[in-house]
Amino acid sequence: MPNDAFSTDASGRFGDTPLRETRVRTEQLLDGVLLKAHRDEVELPDGQIVPREWIDHPGAAAVVPLFADGSTALLRQFRYAAGAEFLEVPAGKIDHPGEAPVEVACRELEEEAGLRAGTLHRMGATYPAIGYSNEIIHLFVAEDLERTAPDRERGEFMEVVHPRFAEAMQKVRASRIQDAKTVAALTMAEAFLQTSEAGEKRLR
Repeated sequence: MPNDAFSTDASGRFGDTPLRETRVRTEQLLDGVLLKAHRDEVELPDGQIVPREWIDHPGAAAVVPLFADGSTALLRQFRYAAGAEFLEVPAGKIDHPGEAPVEVACRELEEEAGLRAGTLHRMGATYPAIGYSNEIIHLFVAEDLERTAPDRERGEFMEVVHPRFAEAMQKVRASRIQDAKTVAALTMAEAFLQTSEAGEKRLR
C-alpha cells in the first residue's frame, strides 16, 4: 500500500493537502522587466497569519544538446548576482503567455549555442527556488543537431564549449558545475542516455 506522505500528482506536487497555506492579502513590491516581487499574508493550517515574500517568474526551458560523438554544448557566462562565471546548458525564459516550453528550448538552443535540433525530447521539469519563487524550468534533450549562427540578444556575452558528456557529468559530481538547472538537466539527460539504445557510448 503506498505511503500517503509521498503521494503526489503527475507533476510531483502534492494535491489537496492539510499543509496548504491560503493567501489572505497580497502587495506587489516590484514590477520588473523579468521578475515581480510580492509580499503576501497567508493563513497557516493552524490559523496563524504570517508573511510570505516571493518572486513571480514566467517560467523557462533548458536544453541539453547531445551529439552523436558523445559531446555536448555548454555556455560559459558571467552571472552578475552570483559574481562569478558558470557553465550552463542553453536556457531562457518564456517570453509571453501561451508560449510552449518546447518553443523556448528550440529558440534558446539556436540563439545561444548556434544549434538547431532535429529531435527534442522532454525530460521533465524542476522548481529551482521553491522557498521564494514559483519559477519552473522545463528540461529537454536535443539530438540530430545542425550547426547555425548564434543570434544572441543585446547584452548577452558567452562562450560555447564542447566537453564530452561524460566529462560534464564528472564536473557535476565534483561540484565544478553548480548552476542548479544545469545540474538537474545533465542528471536527467544521463538517465535518458542510460535508457537509450545509442546512449551507452556517449556516457563513456
